[in-house]
Amino acid sequence: MSVKSEPTILKCKASENWTKVTFKPDLAKFNMTSLENDVVALMSKRVMDIAGCLGKTVKVELNGQRLPIKSFGDYVSLYLAAAQNNKEENLPRIYERVNDRWETCVSLSDGQFQQVSFVNSIATIRGGSHVQYVTDQVVNNIMGVVNKKNKNAGVKPFQVRNYLWVFVNALIDNPAFDSQTKETLTTRQGSFGSRCELSQEFLKKVAKCGVVERVLTWADFKQTKELKKNDGTKRQRLTGITKLDDANDAGGRNSELCTLILTEGDSAKALAMSGISVVGRNQYGVFPLRGKLLNVREASHKQIMDNAEINNIKQILGLQHGKDYENTKSLRYGHMMIMTDQDHDGSHIKGLLINFIHSFWPSLLKIPDFLVEFITPIVKATHKNGKVLSFYSMPEYESWKDSLGGETKGWSIKYYKGLGTSTAKEGKEYFRDLHKHRKEFAWENETDGDAIELAFSKKKVEARKLWLRQYEPGTFLDQSARVIKYRDFVNKELILFSMADLSRSIPSMMDGLKPGQRKILFCSFKRNFVKQAKVAQFSGYVSEHSAYHHGEQSLASTIIGMAQNFVGSNNINLLAPLGQFGTRSQGGKDHASARYVFTCLSPITRFLFPQPDDALLNYLKEDGQSIEPIWYCPIIPMVLLNGSEGIGTGWSTFVPNYNPRDIVANIRHLLKDEPLEPMEPWYKGFNGTIERSATKENGITYTITGIIEQLNETTVKISELPVRKWTQDYKEYLESLMLGNDKIMEPFIKDYREHNTDTRVHFEVMLSEKNMAIAVSEGLTKRFKLTTSLSTSNMHLFDEKGVIKKYDTPEQILEEFYHIRLELYLKRKAIQLETLQLDLSKLDNKVKFVLGVVRGEIIVNNRKRADLLAELKMKGFRPFPKKSKGSEPAVIGGDMSDKEDDAEEGERGRGEVRAGDYEYLLSMPIGTLTLEKVQQLCNEREKLEGDVEELQRSTPKSLWEKDLDNLLQQLDAQELEEAKEEEYENRHMAKEGAAMFKRATSKAVKKDTKNKVTDGQKVETYRVQELEKAKDEEYESRHMAKEGAAIFKRATSKVVTKDTKNKVTDGQKVETHRVQNGGAKKQTVDGQSQKVQGKPAAKKDLDSEDEELNSSLRHRLAAYATNQADSTGSTPSQDSDIQLDNLSESDAETEKTKRAGSQKASVTLGGKQKQAKAAAGAAKKRVVPKHSMASKVQVKGAATAAVNNANNSEDSPGHKSPDKKVRRMRPSPFHKKSGSRISKLIKSTTTSKEEDSPPAEVAAARPKRTNRPVIHYIESGSEDEKEDSESEESEDFDLDEDDDE
Repeated sequence: MSVKSEPTILKCKASENWTKVTFKPDLAKFNMTSLENDVVALMSKRVMDIAGCLGKTVKVELNGQRLPIKSFGDYVSLYLAAAQNNKEENLPRIYERVNDRWETCVSLSDGQFQQVSFVNSIATIRGGSHVQYVTDQVVNNIMGVVNKKNKNAGVKPFQVRNYLWVFVNALIDNPAFDSQTKETLTTRQGSFGSRCELSQEFLKKVAKCGVVERVLTWADFKQTKELKKNDGTKRQRLTGITKLDDANDAGGRNSELCTLILTEGDSAKALAMSGISVVGRNQYGVFPLRGKLLNVREASHKQIMDNAEINNIKQILGLQHGKDYENTKSLRYGHMMIMTDQDHDGSHIKGLLINFIHSFWPSLLKIPDFLVEFITPIVKATHKNGKVLSFYSMPEYESWKDSLGGETKGWSIKYYKGLGTSTAKEGKEYFRDLHKHRKEFAWENETDGDAIELAFSKKKVEARKLWLRQYEPGTFLDQSARVIKYRDFVNKELILFSMADLSRSIPSMMDGLKPGQRKILFCSFKRNFVKQAKVAQFSGYVSEHSAYHHGEQSLASTIIGMAQNFVGSNNINLLAPLGQFGTRSQGGKDHASARYVFTCLSPITRFLFPQPDDALLNYLKEDGQSIEPIWYCPIIPMVLLNGSEGIGTGWSTFVPNYNPRDIVANIRHLLKDEPLEPMEPWYKGFNGTIERSATKENGITYTITGIIEQLNETTVKISELPVRKWTQDYKEYLESLMLGNDKIMEPFIKDYREHNTDTRVHFEVMLSEKNMAIAVSEGLTKRFKLTTSLSTSNMHLFDEKGVIKKYDTPEQILEEFYHIRLELYLKRKAIQLETLQLDLSKLDNKVKFVLGVVRGEIIVNNRKRADLLAELKMKGFRPFPKKSKGSEPAVIGGDMSDKEDDAEEGERGRGEVRAGDYEYLLSMPIGTLTLEKVQQLCNEREKLEGDVEELQRSTPKSLWEKDLDNLLQQLDAQELEEAKEEEYENRHMAKEGAAMFKRATSKAVKKDTKNKVTDGQKVETYRVQELEKAKDEEYESRHMAKEGAAIFKRATSKVVTKDTKNKVTDGQKVETHRVQNGGAKKQTVDGQSQKVQGKPAAKKDLDSEDEELNSSLRHRLAAYATNQADSTGSTPSQDSDIQLDNLSESDAETEKTKRAGSQKASVTLGGKQKQAKAAAGAAKKRVVPKHSMASKVQVKGAATAAVNNANNSEDSPGHKSPDKKVRRMRPSPFHKKSGSRISKLIKSTTTSKEEDSPPAEVAAARPKRTNRPVIHYIESGSEDEKEDSESEESEDFDLDEDDDE
């Protein structure tokens, strides 16, 4: 090659432009005489590569012959033709020229990835980034198709690549390779200089070329291979499976005769073990299942492999995966018996076991007598003579009950809802009569297999919906047949579970409630649940009275959900949240345990569900007791008010919340035959926006947006989140923006501050100016993910007939609800009229009966009951018999009180008169015979007559309007109360909270925090001082003259001994109500607060309270001593003193610092001794501020001087300083030291009683305001309040109580 010649230049045509290079290898240099065949083949391949890469642009010849390769596709065909030689199937060839720089072709491989690629006509025999670029697009598309066909295949991308053969011809800018041989391209995708985006048509052709089937086949093969690892074998001794009680002959030569009993839980296993003692352990084994078996038809391979229950069943039975069984000789057991509860969940467990066998070993179901079930009675009827009847279905029991014709005397009923209800003795009885309880499943044809697949395969969703729509109420499986077909089990028993599951997940259009919620509401009404109780206790009550068969934890969660009222939950909560029921921070998940929180009915609930409607509903019956109705019918559709969502068998649902006022307005439009107004979703307390974003045929889509605003160049404030985006979740999102995570590589924000509360959202987010500009340009709401969407396209609900139905708009729900509710008002009016007329007739008979007894026309006493009943019937009194329940047999564990009443009802008087027919007359109390009671009965009759007339004039629409008005009034009151609570929260918010929502300046905040309470004063920020001052001046100007007159008049007060606790003189009105804060009581007279001039309002109330207490106490003591004197005939002593005792320690300290001591006082009135009250304010134990002492002393001094002038007593405290207090003791008739004073007080009272006609008058002890009434303390209904009241009567009043708080 070192020898070269001079180039030869020839003339050529102007149109031609080419260069020809010819060379001959120096073979001698390489010690070669000729080229080897491999070298010639390699050179020939390179010639073909050039032809394939250059295509039509260059004519390529080899050994003088032009190659028949005109394109890259022709070049690929050479490879496929060579690979096709030994195969029957033709390899696919999917080619696409993407653009001038990219060509690609895909075919199938045999399980190992292959590629042929070129970069700028350079053969990259090891591929590179360009091959990866094309292959990833193909693999991702195939993965999507594979997962759609079998999402449990568990296929990974590299496994799909193994079945691809990819050809790529690319033109890359400045390609980079891994070595000088240029076998692998290393240039990054972004530096290719062009893009290769495969078309969807090309990708679809690839997916249909057979690669998907090959991948799925390989995946099935791999899974089968792995599942075989857990296969069982036929062996006699099996160890390592806990809770298995193996049959002695299992796995032996008699294994075909053995039966494995699979039970629902350990309690069912105990029953089976009791029964096995009858038939023996040689051929019967027992294994308990833990809950429900996995649905293997839709489970992933990993789930099946990790499921202990499935692996245990395979080991116990000796099942081998993928094997077809013609008989059971190769198994450890020849029969598999399913023993579950006779309820819906028990049926589901049976179905899951059948589905398990059908999925992996369908041939076993075709073997007669392999799969059997063990049934137990649902109801047992026992006669008192010992006869026992067992019923295996409710229709069978109802038919027997009807056959009795009401003659149920002597029968008792017991319901068996679970295997745990049966005793060990009954278990033995079941197995003694095994042929009656053992039912065999039989395979008839492929219809049975289709029925099983219909119930459990997700591929049959539409068919399953049609199956459920065709359900007819009353369908049940006849348990009297010995053989049960698989399709009959699915269509007559398993469908009951599917319907029950659907009803638990999808609410009713009528009341918007699911069965669990309806049971809770029913028990709330039954209990009249107005007094709060713990949620845990109430859930027990619901379980007892509504036949709730699931866990109480689930029930407690439902109760808590019905009481939640945070943003995004209920617009109107039916139960009251008395405790921590969850907040918007975690979407209610932060609620307290059910044993800590209390609840009761919300006041508004009965306005939504009026009590008169209760009698119109159709109530269900279960376990012999009446439970909740099929549906309630509120006055507005609750499903629109509070929304709903759920997922059931075949269907799911989502209904947004709507504004109750919008719903009421549209109902009124319907009542007036006006068109409806479109309603938009509305969530109580949500401050963001809800806007329509798309309208489709099947529903409307709404966009929910939170609130965000830019405070400055680096800060934004987020004050509202979209509905159901919880604060804690959003906080975690902000942390990811600040710290970064797998999805967010670089932090976007610097920091954030949170001022959130349980009800409000407030984030302040700090970010750089650069990122702020990015967020603003993108949109703050979008960048910070403050938008969500909801749709009305999935509103599936049960209609009034119990049929699942799809609603497109809320107005459609409202219209359907309107007609049913209006018809119910018509029925309600008729029933109410009938009830009122019966009550009116009953009142007429009561008045007639009372007048007859009073006049002596009817003799009641000392007569036989039967004679009296006969006389009442003869005189035309209308009988009102009690409702008899004698047609129902007694239920064991039920309420027997009704039965006892029925027994009493059964007694008949003469003339076939029932004993209870006139019970409404004979049970009237003796006090009814008074004239006042007769007049009261007449008044009640007149009122009922008015009610009847008013109801007769009403129409169904007017009744509905009235209920709507009452609801809106209650809603207004509730919202007003919530507004007050919110205002109170705003006023008492922390400093940073006030700055948050009020934007107060920092100086103002600091100034407020420096205000201190000095000299023992308490500052009441909510009291308007000017208003109080005006009231004080008005009070003084109105009553001062009268008080002065009363002082010098020496007016006497009347003493009424009949009721010494409650005294109200003529012209006085007393209003007592409890002040919520502190549990104190505040008295008002004629609507005006009692006040003393110159004192704060709280002190004025206590002044008057102390004054009136002493007056009331004096009256009580006088009355008590008078009664004692009357009973003993003795005269009380006149030398005793009245002392007030029991000053508190704090009061005693105040006395030491502010008073010189204590003093007793007495006032002589008309020659009689009477206790004198301390001067106005002198008995106060309060520490008075210096700046208010002057006016206080003036008032006290004036009152004291008046007392002194009136009484002319030197011992009167009027001669002493007003600052000195009297040490008082509680006057008590049992206190030894107070005896003489009490006697003197009693003497004055009795003397005046003798002089005047009763009731006697007692001289006033001190000047009193003429309009100042006696304050009466009313006992509270609760025990705690009673104790507080008693303690107030037995101890001194702490007049500084308000100041100490």
